[in-house]
Parts: sequence; structure tokens; C-alpha cells
Amino acid sequence: MDFTFSDRMAGMNGTATREIFKLLSRPEIISFAGGLPATEALPIQAIRDISAELLGRADAYKLLQYGTTEGYPQLAEEIGKLVREFGVTVQDRSNVLVISGGQQGIDLMCKSLLNKGDTVLVEDPTYLAALQIFNSYEARVVGMRSAADGIDLQDMEEKIKLHKPKLMYLVPTFSNPTGKTYTAENRKGIARMTAQYGVPVLEDDPYARLRFSGEKVDALYSFAQDDNVVYMASFSKILSPGLRVGGIVGNASLIRKMAIGKQGTDLHTSSLAQMITAEYCRRGLLQPSVQASLPLYRTRKEAMMQAISRYMPQEFVHTDPEGGLFIWGEFAGCDIDTAALLPQAVQRNVAYIQGQVFYADGRGRNTIRLNYSNASCEQIEIGIKALGQFFKEVLHNR
Repeated sequence: MDFTFSDRMAGMNGTATREIFKLLSRPEIISFAGGLPATEALPIQAIRDISAELLGRADAYKLLQYGTTEGYPQLAEEIGKLVREFGVTVQDRSNVLVISGGQQGIDLMCKSLLNKGDTVLVEDPTYLAALQIFNSYEARVVGMRSAADGIDLQDMEEKIKLHKPKLMYLVPTFSNPTGKTYTAENRKGIARMTAQYGVPVLEDDPYARLRFSGEKVDALYSFAQDDNVVYMASFSKILSPGLRVGGIVGNASLIRKMAIGKQGTDLHTSSLAQMITAEYCRRGLLQPSVQASLPLYRTRKEAMMQAISRYMPQEFVHTDPEGGLFIWGEFAGCDIDTAALLPQAVQRNVAYIQGQVFYADGRGRNTIRLNYSNASCEQIEIGIKALGQFFKEVLHNR
């Protein structure tokens, strides 16, 4: 049967990370393509122990029953405690919604705010799954220029005036894909300007705890001059991506509308996953676990930086993040198509993500994103050496 698909599916394809996974079935391939936390950082024993204890209680049936859409109250309370570290204050339980991972939060914001044809402003480049979600709501996505310190505020104001956006989406700390972090001054400027023009902002913050150098910067939310900023955090990078648990903090009326939208999506986040996460936090295990993982991430990032210096072409210009999971690189002044070249790189047993998929308008043909969190230092050395040799040959033969 030939199905007639909806218009919203016309511009949607599988995300680049999901598609690349299909190419990585061979175990010899070294992948810098995904965004997975280090396998060694997953607290398997602690989660095993907590799960066994929860399931051994007299009221264990609650773990397997329906729950409230707004989320398990103890988890919402723990989320409120955790976000305080970055200057995010939860006034009331009505300001928190438990979500099934960060991508659901993006989807619920879109469901609550966007009509077909509405404009969303994003940093160029930005999180590719967010772009896919915006496209699914038939929104018009417009990229804003950015620099090392954050968003170009003049460009942002011009585009706010021109496009009158219904939503702005930002990843201010250890951005995916660039690894950059906006300064406090840049965040103040964004907060001031979006409040002035009445633009809702979704601040996506899954990586802030993964800082292994530099000074902590408070969330954009903490600088908000109105309640137009919504803060979203996830446990995917700091506990387990498989649990699919996160939280959103924001204006109570918007949170209520998002909860209604969530009812029609999955009714509620897994009760078992929520209770495991809440108990893990309640026992004070999260912070020590994250701190224990930071030396591992720092070592792998430094290994990749050193390998890039040794093996990549001199045309390769890249970021030097103080945390998070990614390094972003550009072959400056080179007319190459990293998407077209990817299958050839995979043939050499190494993979990356083409940078083009992170741009609202499809620019960035000469850019790539590299992930260092889920490969050993030995794999990083071998993989970057192979990648460097490959790109040197490409540039030599242009």
C-alpha cells in the first residue's frame, strides 16, 4: 500500500546521528559521531541496588502503575534542588514538569507555542534534533550569528525585529555542537533583549555539570528580567540516557499547557525511571558520580586536542571547550563537503558528524562535530590519525 504522508513529514529525515549508527555495525569502526556519555560513567551498580530496593518494598506496585503527568513529586523536588546550583529558582511545584528526556521538552514547547509558519530563532549552528523537531511543526527556523562569547546581540535584535519569532532556542553552556559557553555578560544581554521584545526562550542545559575547567556560569534563566525564559535540564548525560528523564522549569501557565500536551504524547514519564532517578539524587549520589567522571572526560578531551594538533590538516580550525562532550571544527577556506566525504571516512574505520546538519539553512559544508566522551584515549589517537590522513589526502587532491 502507498501511504499518503502528512505535510509535516515532507522535510523530515532520520537525524544524522541515528543514520550514522547504521554505518557503524562493524566493531572496528571508531566513532566520534554520537553524543553518548562514557560507558564507564554509567552507575550500573548503584542503579541495580536502588532498583532492587524499590522493587522489594511493599508498595512496589507504584513503580509499575500509572503516574501523574506533572511527574513524581519527589523527583520534581530533587530537580528544584539541583537547578539552584546554576541560579535557577523554583517558586512552586507548578513551575516544574518532569519530561521524558530533553527532546520531549523541545517538542512540548513547540506544541504549546508554535503554529505552522511561525519563526524560531536559533544559534547557528545548533542541536540537530531541535531543528528536526521545529521542522516537524512546520516552523520557519532562522539562525543567528555567534562568536566565542555567545550570540551576536546586534544580529539577534535585527532578526527579532524582522521575523517576530514565537520562540528562541539556545544551548548556552557547552553548546551542542560547538562546545562553546556564553559569557555572563552575553546572557544578560540576551535576557534583557528577549524580555524587551517579549520573546519566549527555551534554554537547553544538559551539559553544565560536565565542566572540567574554567569558571561556572549561571544559567541564562538566572538573568531573566521577565518569566519569558524556560530552563530545561536532563539526566541523560549525567546519569543515564536510557532512563529518559529530565525536567523543565518555567512560567506556571506555560508549564500547565505543556503538561496538557504531554498527556496526549506519553501520559507520563516512566514511573520506574522517575523513582530510580529521584532516589539516586536523594541519596546524594549524583554529584559524586558526576565529579568522578570529569577527570575521564578531561583526559579524553585533551587526548583528542593533542591528536588533532599532531594529525589534522593545518586548515582545520577548532574549538577548545571547558566541558561538555564535543569539539567543533572547520576546514577554513576549504571548499569541501564533509557530508559527501563521510562514507569514505567510514571505509577507513572512523566516523564523525557532518556539520551541515546543525545549520538552520544548510550551511557549514566544510565543518564537522567530533565527540570525545565515548572513545578510549587509544581509540582517539588511532581514529584522529586516520581522519587526519584522510582529510590531508582530500585537501591535497582538490
